[in-house]
Amino acid sequence: MTDKPDSLIRRLFDRVFPKAPDFFSLLSEQCVQVGHTANLLVEFMETDDPRVGEQIRADEHQADTIKVRNIHILNEAFSTPIDREDIYRSITDLDEIVNYCKSTVNEMAALGVTPDAHLHEMAVQLREGVGALINGYSKLASNPAAAAHDADLARKSERKVEKIYRKALADLFQGEDYISMFKRREIYRHVANAADRMAHCANTLHDIVVKMA
Repeated sequence: MTDKPDSLIRRLFDRVFPKAPDFFSLLSEQCVQVGHTANLLVEFMETDDPRVGEQIRADEHQADTIKVRNIHILNEAFSTPIDREDIYRSITDLDEIVNYCKSTVNEMAALGVTPDAHLHEMAVQLREGVGALINGYSKLASNPAAAAHDADLARKSERKVEKIYRKALADLFQGEDYISMFKRREIYRHVANAADRMAHCANTLHDIVVKMA
């Protein structure tokens, strides 16, 4: 039985112009993975449970797998539904949030730093901002204009983290135990850096919304 002419044309067209991967779903999946890590970071700051720290380290490996897969798909894609650079920035900045979460628990263990109220507050705000990113990226395929509000919420969470960070430093640099001060400051900075990457993702999300309008 021979193929119909329209079937042959369709197969040829698909080979020359392959269908674009569903980057909206890929980015949404990566956001959810980051959200899982952010939830674990809050739990760690509440419990100081080393088993939760191990889960965060395992999450970082999973996040790397997703990042590498998404970048590979992006490199191989003939076309993309949104700007390639915006996709790449989203992939890498989302991964960096997880990296900083892992660095936080790793250095807390190495330096003997335990959670405090400031770290918990910062982690909670990071979780809130990542939750906004999850909502925003999930809307790009169906209602991109609505994602602008989620980008604003994520940026607002980053500003709250920065405010908590400054307050934490003001409270920290009192007394004469300078070694402990500088150890804890490093941990504060890791969480603040995670929030900074979250803000980068929010900015990229907003750029995508503007370009899709």
